[in-house]
Formats: sequence, C-alpha cells, structure tokens
Amino acid sequence: MPPGGNLLRVSSPVPKLFEKLRTGDHSALNELTPALYDELHRIASRHLSGERPNHTLQATALVHEAYLKLFQGTERGFTDQVHFLAVASRVMRQVLVDYARSRATQKRSSGTDQNVLRTASLEVSRGKGVELIELIKLDDAIKDLAEKDQSLARLIEMRYFGGMTAEETAEALGLSVHAVRHDLRFAQAWLRRKLTP
Repeated sequence: MPPGGNLLRVSSPVPKLFEKLRTGDHSALNELTPALYDELHRIASRHLSGERPNHTLQATALVHEAYLKLFQGTERGFTDQVHFLAVASRVMRQVLVDYARSRATQKRSSGTDQNVLRTASLEVSRGKGVELIELIKLDDAIKDLAEKDQSLARLIEMRYFGGMTAEETAEALGLSVHAVRHDLRFAQAWLRRKLTP
C-alpha cells in the first residue's frame, strides 16, 4: 500500500511509469508528478502542518518547488512509488529548511534577535507550529543522526515528514512493524537529547 493508505487501482499508470524508468525512459518522470500529485500534495501539507500558521509557502507551491529540485537533481533512479515519494518528501523538507535559513538570515540582518530559541521537538508530526530556527536545528540533528545511522534518519523522514504509518514504513524498509516502532523510539530519544539545550 502506498503512503497515505491509498490503494492504486489496477488501471493506474504509476507501476508502468516506474517500469519505463527502470528501462531508461526518463520521459516517464514528467508523467509521475501528475499521476502522484494528490499524494505529493498530502505530503506537502503534512510538512507544512508543523509550520507556524502564517507561513508564506503553501502546499501547492511546496510541491512545485520540490518538483523543480527533483528533476534538476541527479536522483533519477526511482525504483517504485514508495522510493519516489520518500525522495520527494526529503526534497520538500530541504526546500523548507532552505527557506527557513533564508528567512533567518533576513531576520538577523534586520536586527531581530534569534538567540533565544525554543527547543525543537518531534511535535512537527503533531501539527504544532515550529519556528524557522527550530526547523533548521531539527534538520541539522537529523543530518547528525544520518551520519551515525542512515536507516534511523530515513525512518524519521518517512514517519514524520512523509506521513507514512508504521506499517507503510515497515513495508518500505523491509522491517517488521515492531522493529520500526522500536527504532523510532530510539531515534526520537536520540533527537530529543541532541536538541535539548
């Protein structure tokens, strides 16, 4: 089952598009985004649900920015829908982090005090507002986690930024649901320790 629980109908063009990609036909990339647009929009909305209410990026704009980065980048070897959506989610997170860094730079240059920060947490997944600097700190912490254990970082990305359920994450990573939940608790604790001042 793809992320979000939407079963693809047998008549869906998506599996055929990934088959075309595997055989080297990169024109299929242009068809993937429209075919998976609803799922991409859901992921973008999930990313933005953790942002402050007056965030200037909207889900549609985030999908479009991610599309541009996806197809300007070197990542073209998408194996299946889960892989494509995981990469798209990672790109969306990077767009938001780049945006946050840009905004933080603008605020620093305008004299806004950025030294007092709330501790970032995994409340991103629960729809609570996240300050720009917190998003940057969380991104940096996930990068540090990836240096120690890439699979734990991917797990955090899939669950919290991609909006995948434990079952979907387990299927995508080839793990048991129990292992996903155990590893997720460990990764959350590691990130909390890293982000606590």
